[in-house]
Amino acid sequence: MENEEKVINKGEEDEMKLCGYSFCRWRLALVALGMVLTGGFLLLLLYWMPEWRVKATCRRAPLRGCQVVLLRTTDEFQTWFCAKVRTVLSLGLHPLQTPKYAPEKVANGCSGHLYVTPSDESRTDLGSSGPKAHLQEIRCFTHHSMKYFWNEAAQNFGPIKGLDESTSCLSIHKEHSRGLTKGTQDYRKLFYGVNEIAVKVPSIFKLLVKEVLNPFYIFQLFSVILWSTDEYYYYAAAIVVMSLISVVSSLYTIRKQYRMLHDMVAAHSIIRVSVNRASQGVEEILSTDLVPGDVIVVPLNGMVMPCDAVLVSGTCIVNESMLTGESVPVTKTNLPNPSEDPRAAVDEAYSPEGHRRHTLFCGTTVIQTRFYSGEVVRAVVVRTGFSTSKGQLIRSILYPKPMDFKLYRDAYMFLLCLVAVAAVGFLYTVVISILHQVPAEIIVIESLDIITITVPPALPAAMTAGIVYAQRRLKRVGIFCISPQRINICGQLNLVCFDKTGTLTEDGLDLWGIHRVENSSFLPPEEQPCSQALVKTPFVACMATCHSLTKIEGLLSGDPLDLKMFAATGWILEEATEEETALHNQIMPTVVRPPKQLLPEAKPAADTDMELFELSSGYEIGIVRQFPFSSALQRMCVVARALGQKRMDAYVKGAPEVVAGLCKQETVPQDFERILEEYTRQGFRVIALAHRKLESRLTWHKVLNVGRDTIEANMDFLGLIVMQNKLKPETPSVLEDLHRANIRTVMVTGDNMLTAISVARDCGMIRPQEKVIVAEAQPPRDGQPARVNWHYADALPRGPDPSPTIDTEDVPIKVAQGNGLEDLLPAAARFHFAMNGKSFAAIQEHFADLVPKLVLHGTVFARMAPDQKTQLVEALQSVDYYVGMCGDGANDCGALKRAHGGISLSELEASVASPFTSRTPSIACVPNLIREGRAALITSFCVFKFMALYSIIQYVSVTLLYSIQSNLGDFQFLFIDLAIILVVVFTMSLNPAWKELVPRRPPSGLISGALLCSVLSQILISLGFQTLGFLWVRRQPWYQPWSPLLSTDPCAVPGEHVLANASSAQGHNATPSHDEHNIRNYENTTVFFISSFQYLIVAVAFSKGRPFRQPSHKNYLFVVSVTLLTAVVLLILLDLVGPINTFLELVCLPSNWRVTILLLAVANAFVSILVESLLLETLLWRVLFSRDKQGEHRLAPSSSSSSSSSSSSSSHPPQETLGRWRWCALPVLLRSRRKPPKARYAHLAQELLVDPEWPPKPSTTTEAKAPPGHRNGSSCHVITVT
Repeated sequence: MENEEKVINKGEEDEMKLCGYSFCRWRLALVALGMVLTGGFLLLLLYWMPEWRVKATCRRAPLRGCQVVLLRTTDEFQTWFCAKVRTVLSLGLHPLQTPKYAPEKVANGCSGHLYVTPSDESRTDLGSSGPKAHLQEIRCFTHHSMKYFWNEAAQNFGPIKGLDESTSCLSIHKEHSRGLTKGTQDYRKLFYGVNEIAVKVPSIFKLLVKEVLNPFYIFQLFSVILWSTDEYYYYAAAIVVMSLISVVSSLYTIRKQYRMLHDMVAAHSIIRVSVNRASQGVEEILSTDLVPGDVIVVPLNGMVMPCDAVLVSGTCIVNESMLTGESVPVTKTNLPNPSEDPRAAVDEAYSPEGHRRHTLFCGTTVIQTRFYSGEVVRAVVVRTGFSTSKGQLIRSILYPKPMDFKLYRDAYMFLLCLVAVAAVGFLYTVVISILHQVPAEIIVIESLDIITITVPPALPAAMTAGIVYAQRRLKRVGIFCISPQRINICGQLNLVCFDKTGTLTEDGLDLWGIHRVENSSFLPPEEQPCSQALVKTPFVACMATCHSLTKIEGLLSGDPLDLKMFAATGWILEEATEEETALHNQIMPTVVRPPKQLLPEAKPAADTDMELFELSSGYEIGIVRQFPFSSALQRMCVVARALGQKRMDAYVKGAPEVVAGLCKQETVPQDFERILEEYTRQGFRVIALAHRKLESRLTWHKVLNVGRDTIEANMDFLGLIVMQNKLKPETPSVLEDLHRANIRTVMVTGDNMLTAISVARDCGMIRPQEKVIVAEAQPPRDGQPARVNWHYADALPRGPDPSPTIDTEDVPIKVAQGNGLEDLLPAAARFHFAMNGKSFAAIQEHFADLVPKLVLHGTVFARMAPDQKTQLVEALQSVDYYVGMCGDGANDCGALKRAHGGISLSELEASVASPFTSRTPSIACVPNLIREGRAALITSFCVFKFMALYSIIQYVSVTLLYSIQSNLGDFQFLFIDLAIILVVVFTMSLNPAWKELVPRRPPSGLISGALLCSVLSQILISLGFQTLGFLWVRRQPWYQPWSPLLSTDPCAVPGEHVLANASSAQGHNATPSHDEHNIRNYENTTVFFISSFQYLIVAVAFSKGRPFRQPSHKNYLFVVSVTLLTAVVLLILLDLVGPINTFLELVCLPSNWRVTILLLAVANAFVSILVESLLLETLLWRVLFSRDKQGEHRLAPSSSSSSSSSSSSSSHPPQETLGRWRWCALPVLLRSRRKPPKARYAHLAQELLVDPEWPPKPSTTTEAKAPPGHRNGSSCHVITVT
């Protein structure tokens, strides 16, 4: 069908469905009429709802000819967007094709009119030399800074790709390395646009309009207008002031963030670059004019890359901290040319990620370049603008994925409930007013006023207060937040992923020692290689040459491991100067040599070897060729030549298993695996070295063209370098705090798996007696199906025997729920899964059903690539974990952004997308953030409940008074709203976080049993006492309907003692005036006093302290505020200050009734606090948490629930007695405890309890066998083979 939905960005993070629409005149006319009739409200509604806006003004149309596209994300949020389709004219339909009439124009030198450049994307001005017959229409729309063009072949819109997709390495060298003509560049610019990552700082007016059009501010504006018509100016002015402060603060924060992002992007974004002009020489242009296919000349002194480009000649040293967080310089080499390298695949497609070693990414800094034989350093532009790696990062910041949190969903639902209550009040007011024949104007004002009472306009400001206070407290402990709403979400974190290096462990590696091999046997370990005895050994020569270090401004730079290794040798590195490399070819080597003091003294003694004497004064090694480190190969290699030697040497450094596989077996010690395992089990990072003497036929020139595989073969094993990565001092204690709080910890690292497991044991992430199951997955190959091999890592304490056997009977497959630290995971907490990145990828592709089970127990994920870290976070979130991610910014950006709470320990630019950044690189920030998140979350609950009760209490008061055609007075409203509510709201949010993490989490939403019972019970209590006071005062013997012209003083009842003095009593009646709104009556005064006390009572009842916040009595401002406000209400009640009663339009009450009101307030306080603190807090609240705990962490069948519950209650001694009798008090709630848990991971854990095949047995294999007719690896039969 032509009108069917299409999908764009399929399989990507921003996948969307879209359908076409065209404008409809009669619908536009109806909408315009509706806007006039509704006073513009319909326009606001359509502004808030893009879907309604498009469907109300347009009709469905085929995408091929539509004027508007309606887009909907395919994620769980189903967010709607709309975009206008625009048309431009061009000489071609695809940017990488050559326009049909371009050659003629270029030959004539008239490239200026190859295409039509529109001044506006919606209009086209035809060039004088471009015939209209040759122009073709191009249809496109822009969404989130990306252009989508119509693809006639696919009958769909799609983004235009550069040279980063479906372009072979061969074509980059043959077709794209000569540059573009000016005409072709202008033609491509029509499609790709300006090469600029434009972060426009919106004008204050634009931000103001957008902020003010928020539904809450519109409601506040409605409320202010309504109150003004009702002459309630004071509170209206107060709300206006509050709103202005909120708007100004919000505008300042938003504009500041935009400026920071703009400044970060704008730095060096527009520069002058030199480009090759296709046999027309070099031309200097602005970087904004670059398009894919341009060839830029990288200057000698470097530059900040304005685009993504692939090197085709020369080498560069680049700082990629903008993207990776690592400030370690990286050497980039030119892309291999398949036509010159017979080993390279001719049809190999170029990929920026697959060819990172040859790609210069936008935003990275080229520090230094090297070129040879006069050939300049050239790079072909492959991506520009927002399509670049930097552009994608900025897009993720500008248009973040919405974060789903139950609290905010429930808050909107609760507001809808209040709106429903307001609707009932609205109808009630209209009916009552009509029955009393009230004028229509008054009916409209009072019925609308009941809505503003029920839905408090100050709610947004009140809800924000707790978050603002938490943000300030976080700032004091060195944690900065750019997304304050995430603070509440952090209160729910129950799993935290940690990077290893630089996060759990120190940044640098220290050399522990070396373990050399001679005659196929390990020698005893040695501490330092820097000695005269070892200076000329191949082992030290390999350490001195096999690295990627370079000198920048006279200082050695490179990988920290290489720096440590080279520094341990004590050697000196010298590089050829720029002039030397420009005049010569690549044979000009980097030279390393030992210091003179390490060389034997040059004394021609009789017993001195003559050759040693000759070399002692000039021993140095030149690095002829370098094969850089490859993460796929896990090794690097260099070819070097010692001074005076005819044959060259090859040195290899890398992962021990890989290097040993390249060596001759007779040179590898028999106990190699045992020694390696011993080191890795102890947490050391081990690197193996190998050496080979190359054949004499391999000359200098041949070495430069020989393949890597030819060099890295038949090596001699030299030994091991043992590096030590120490734990940070605070790591074990922080992880212990998280374990005690029942928060799972997971390690996600790029390091070796055995090293990661060892570090996990050392820091307490894996307990000494807990087993580790290693999952090794292999994709299908050679006709064999994909499989997962399971084996148990050595989990016993280290001892003299390096390889103890494991008794499989000791593996605790199922464990009953216990106390304390064992009660951590939703399933058996005594075993953990570990896997590397390759296995994780294979399991995701071929064993999708296993992924939830593995992440449920997975603790160590090693050799993980940056995108795999993000996928792991998503997998954990898919089973309903609230995931935190803590990393140092190195390759963690994606995971930091995707996690519910991402904490960067690096202040580099790469962390600009992380919601939280810690000033100090310590994981101690994680418990602090969770504590503050929990405190902020509880504060949000307290404030929301208080504001809900405030609106309901006032709603009840007004509804009762409406029944007698009365109302609260303006100054009564003002006293309640300003003096009581605002003061209480902004002081009750000041409770700081509790000093330690407790083993339970706050509820995640408002729609929970305990919270609903709390609110409903307080509503009933408040309703009951207000109604009691309202009805009781009407039954008093002295009661009569109040009139300002009463002849008797109601305070002077015979037999009653008048508290007010004579002048005060006289003052009440001495100034009679017409009470137009019937404010001064006994019912009004009684309801006012009771409700005033109720606001303070519920504030105290709702102000929770332990276990998530400090006790309320330590919130001194709140205590003082409540005390003073209570004293003021008492003063007014006792009529000790007469003018206040007159000001508030209160009547004089007999002394016995004042005492009665006071007693009612005391009884109300007693009942409210008793219900909230004793019954709800002790019973419902704890039952709710116990149920959550049972659902999340229950490890035993239901038969053991009684024992587990008793042990759970014993963990809280202060409430042990109540914990024992609560079961008989609430049988209904006990039945609810047996309901299945809501969290997916908890539900899955319960299912696995009865699965006899889980966890996998040692030394077994799980194979994937796709059923007939299924190609998707996620649908598979799992077959376990022993």
